[in-house]
Amino acid sequence: MKGSSRLAAALSVLAMLAAPAAPAADLLVRHVNGYTLDGQGRLHRFDAMLVDHGKVVATGTDAELSRQAGQTQVLDGHGRTLLPGLIDAHGHVLELGYARNQVDLAGSASLADALARVKRYAAAHPEAPWILGGGWNQEIWKLGRFPTARELDAVVADRPVWLSRVDGHAAWANSAAMRAAGITRDTRDPPGGRIERDAQGNPAGVFVDGATALIEARRPAPTPGQMAGALDTALAELASVGLTGVDDAGIDLATYRLYRQYADAHKLTARIYAMIRGTEADFDAISADGPLVGHADDTLTVRAVKLFADGALGSRGAAMLQPYSDDPGNRGLLFIPPDGLAAMIGKALGKGYQVAIHAIGDRANREVLDAYAAAYKAHPDGIALRNRVEHAQIVSPEDIPRFVPLHLIASMQPTHATSDMNMAEQRIGRARMAGAYAWRTFLKQGTVIAGGSDFPVESPNPFFGIYSAVTRQDHQGQPPGGWYPQQKMTVLEALRAFTLDAAYASHDEAARGTLEPGKWADFILVDRDIIAGNPADIWKTKVLETWVGGKRVYQAAGHP
Repeated sequence: MKGSSRLAAALSVLAMLAAPAAPAADLLVRHVNGYTLDGQGRLHRFDAMLVDHGKVVATGTDAELSRQAGQTQVLDGHGRTLLPGLIDAHGHVLELGYARNQVDLAGSASLADALARVKRYAAAHPEAPWILGGGWNQEIWKLGRFPTARELDAVVADRPVWLSRVDGHAAWANSAAMRAAGITRDTRDPPGGRIERDAQGNPAGVFVDGATALIEARRPAPTPGQMAGALDTALAELASVGLTGVDDAGIDLATYRLYRQYADAHKLTARIYAMIRGTEADFDAISADGPLVGHADDTLTVRAVKLFADGALGSRGAAMLQPYSDDPGNRGLLFIPPDGLAAMIGKALGKGYQVAIHAIGDRANREVLDAYAAAYKAHPDGIALRNRVEHAQIVSPEDIPRFVPLHLIASMQPTHATSDMNMAEQRIGRARMAGAYAWRTFLKQGTVIAGGSDFPVESPNPFFGIYSAVTRQDHQGQPPGGWYPQQKMTVLEALRAFTLDAAYASHDEAARGTLEPGKWADFILVDRDIIAGNPADIWKTKVLETWVGGKRVYQAAGHP
């Protein structure tokens, strides 16, 4: 009897050892229409997901994972679509917060509309020493010119007004702002910048690219409270549109310190991959101990540098190989001589930092490609750092293949195409459009496209970007068939650009970008199926819940 009892006990222990252990989990997400890509970009569907300590344990059927979960917290998706958290590979976090907290001219339909907004804001903030804001676009206003200081003076004359253009590469001042900065008829255009002037040669009120520094140097710096308020505002908006990660394209030392403070206090509700702006004093200070990788549960990484080669198309600051079609005397602005750009790249690569360079025009893109090639001669290991061209907006067709041997990522913003289609061909002519917003051309040669928006230049809503990538149309479905439709992406390619490939661009595809076991449980619930549904409706997608590391950071009003 005793022997048989011992045998039964031993067999029981062996059975327990042989049986697969139920996976530990502290969250069961069930009854969802789940989608994720895998590491090779293949699409997988699932009904349920197990999460433990903020990471994915398994995805599978509702019945299977419900049995394995045991007693744990349950999130019932009520059949809603679940997607990996989306990642914006190029945004400006604090600038988004400032845009929402200052004069917001985004979407202003006319000059009169913009001036009325400025007047209302000034009246509501009599204590503000400067009136700050931005988001204006003279192309939408159909002015055929830039606005002027005199027009701003008509609504605010008692204190400086300083308003950035929608692309961030020009700004509009009133006379008080120009007086505060000492701007006169004799003020010369600085290198890489241009002061717009009237017929008599006087500063007219708009400053392009490098010339904006003339007034920026005199405007009050944001207080710590204003910076924190902007970050809180931005994080709340990012969560509401389903962004669980952002590559912040250009931070200074003060912003770095604020991010460290928020990360250490577990207050970052989106994973931030920050690029240090330039390789000067702030880079030296931030990089003193080398790259910061995966800080505070992977909520903050600082291992990249952001450089600028030229300006923007809308303000005719993008550096072009040939003159602008609608401004024959202008080829745009090249910010840094080629040898200087190569030296800056080399400095960053030498300290182990990825380099990301803003390049809009075809001349700027060529100079950037040349500079990378030169820098790699001195730093051959730097080619493995997944260096990037930010925007790669207008590239000579003969230069596009050069991205491949240089191992460059094209960090592109689909909504730029649908926002620029009202003026891009006018700016550069039809022939040069062959290499403009050329997503299909880049994908065909195997170049990774990291999807972003460049918010607040564009809306941070990633579903606007996915929609633009797939349809190349505005939200009214224009033009029929799409603008230069041969460059469209498929829905899966667009989703990959805002998930797996955006994660790859920040060296983080092993930890996020898909909902595979072992990766962070960054996911969203949305109100429609963007994979099986009508592509024309993708931009209408509403986010119901956003989760980062297995914790809910956003819940839509009225959603149970």
